[in-house]
Amino acid sequence: MMKKIIQQLTNSSRVLLASHANPDGDAIGSLLALGIALERLGQAVTLYNESAIPAVYRFLPSVDRIQKQLADPERFDTAVMLDCGGLDRVGSAVEAIAAIPTIVNIDHHATNTRFGQYHLVDVDACATSEIVYRLIQSMGLEMNLAMATAIYTGILTDTGSFRFSNTNRAAFSICEAMVAVGVKPSTVAQHVYGTYSLGRIKLLNLALDSIEISHNGSLSIMTVTREMLSDTGTQPEDADGLINYARRIQDVKVAALIHELENGNGVSKRRKRFHVSLRSDGSVDVSRIASNFGGGGHTAAAGFSVESSLAELKKTIYNLSEGLGGKCHLN
Repeated sequence: MMKKIIQQLTNSSRVLLASHANPDGDAIGSLLALGIALERLGQAVTLYNESAIPAVYRFLPSVDRIQKQLADPERFDTAVMLDCGGLDRVGSAVEAIAAIPTIVNIDHHATNTRFGQYHLVDVDACATSEIVYRLIQSMGLEMNLAMATAIYTGILTDTGSFRFSNTNRAAFSICEAMVAVGVKPSTVAQHVYGTYSLGRIKLLNLALDSIEISHNGSLSIMTVTREMLSDTGTQPEDADGLINYARRIQDVKVAALIHELENGNGVSKRRKRFHVSLRSDGSVDVSRIASNFGGGGHTAAAGFSVESSLAELKKTIYNLSEGLGGKCHLN
């Protein structure tokens, strides 16, 4: 399949690369690495993500090339979806992208729906950046510092600095190779984990105050509203990573971050748009929960978007906690 995908990409005249909305380090890293690689092959490439890039990833080479608006999608003959379990994960441009003649699906999520004409889905990969690394190797391209930095960042963040269960041998061997190219781990870590704006610290304070715990102590819920963003002068991307504080509470098996989004057309004042991020200690497969709401992800990290009132959404999530007391099986 990899050879067929390379042939498709090299024969294409205009290629769109896109990753999921509200991107994490892997979505951004794999997008940039493959984009730079294809441009080195002489391809006309457009990089797209509908969301603002979190501040901690803005140090990445060529990150300013990522466009938030998808103009004239009909000009593309191939679209490559990176780190998207389903095509709808790309966001509001899903219908326009679905109309592109050929779609290549590159991902590592177990919940991937196998959309598109070409699938390069490896659920054993530690990150989509690992798959992109192998793809670039198969293209016969020499890794440069820009690509190496993007791939290293993607793997580092998606493995939780090599702490998560998806950490495999390839995670270490590829990152070692990227360091050999010139990546400085301390520099990447400083950008990703070491620098916060004052506004983000204030947002963290409000988010911590919002934490609620279920009666059995196994579920924590953190909320970030648009009012909180306004009061702290922060942007939606500043909420990235806050859920980890709710997850680390003693005895918590599942943490949920309810993040209020801007309302789209057709959403009533009573009902709002939310993105829910889920994290578990490994005893609960949160991807199964997310898939019930049209989302997806991994066993320990998943998410979904929904229209609801905040009270209704919290009630729904609290109901999930009833299955977290014993064997932690959720339907």
